Amino acid sequence: MKFSLNIDHVAFLRNARGEKQPDPITFALMAEQFGVDGIVVHLREDRRHIKEYDVRILREVLTTKLDLEMAAEEEIITIACDVVPDLATIVPEKREELTTEGGLNVIDNLDKIKSAIERLHKHDIPVSLFVEPDFNQIDASAEIGADLIEIHTGNYANAPSEEAMYDELERIRQATKHAKRLGMGVNAGHGLNYLNLRDFITIEDIDEISVGQSVVGKAVFVGLEKALKEMLDIINHR
Repeated sequence: MKFSLNIDHVAFLRNARGEKQPDPITFALMAEQFGVDGIVVHLREDRRHIKEYDVRILREVLTTKLDLEMAAEEEIITIACDVVPDLATIVPEKREELTTEGGLNVIDNLDKIKSAIERLHKHDIPVSLFVEPDFNQIDASAEIGADLIEIHTGNYANAPSEEAMYDELERIRQATKHAKRLGMGVNAGHGLNYLNLRDFITIEDIDEISVGQSVVGKAVFVGLEKALKEMLDIINHR
């Protein structure tokens, strides 16, 4: 299971005072040195954290993988086609939300999302769709040509009880197997942290997870190297 680090929260801190620090680019390069498999950024339409220039610089300096999370909107698609990230992950986006609140409704937006996938594919950009662990949404994702899905793990991470958590874990496990039967890659993310990952990594078919806020938050106290080492130790069962 590979691990990519989402650095949006570093950019959020930088933007809070309109300053240049902490610099998300430096943070990303340090994370690469400490063993992450890739960097994730979400270029939102409102630019609340990551800016377009961040994405362009990251494309030039990263030596691992750049996963660009994005809405299927014209402006962002155009930027993605110009930057050419290693992966484009299409996510739902609402201006008023604090963070992404759930998976894409692929079924009700087939034409729009299919058009975005086709445009990105013309630039040789693999496309992942951020969806709930729902067979119907996964089937729709495969139907319109997505290369991967990223399973939304927020319901697992925020489960109100241990029973609900394990029910959601099994739902994710079965959805992962279904996507694999369709020939799709499977990533996962949202709300994963140092505690809930210990059960989550028992799902063997997931290719990659992305984590952001919990690592950035821990790094405030112990430093990035130590925060990433602990996360990687969990993922690698050490």
